[in-house]
Amino acid sequence: MRRGFGILQALLVIVMVSGILVVAMKYATVSVKQTSDIYVRESAELFMNSAVEMSLLAISGYDRNSTNSCLEEVSIISSDKRFTADINITKYYLLENSADCNYCGSLCEPIQSDDSHGMVMLEVVVETNATHPKNAKKEIKLTRRTLQRP
Repeated sequence: MRRGFGILQALLVIVMVSGILVVAMKYATVSVKQTSDIYVRESAELFMNSAVEMSLLAISGYDRNSTNSCLEEVSIISSDKRFTADINITKYYLLENSADCNYCGSLCEPIQSDDSHGMVMLEVVVETNATHPKNAKKEIKLTRRTLQRP
């Protein structure tokens, strides 16, 4: 009778240990997936910061005189083609009677202060490129509104 009771105890211990190992493996895979998701999100946020700077460079290099208008939107694709950024310029904050304000039309918000002349309101949307192989099942869309001085 004692040997049979020992076998039941051994089976019970094996079942308990295997259950603990299954739970540990599940949490290990969740941790790997979470780390991967955090990496993609951080990469998207860094690309968003770069896209804002690149759009400010595009605004400062835009020739308003030849087009008689202001730049309204900028699209940027990351160098590895993993992310895309669509920047919509919603407002230009320019001096009330400046020539630049006349070019921008409805995008111009006239202001009275020289200190605030030349500010822009940007709406930045960064998304993962669904066709990129590293972005399989990792769709991220980040949106930021920011006031910048070009």
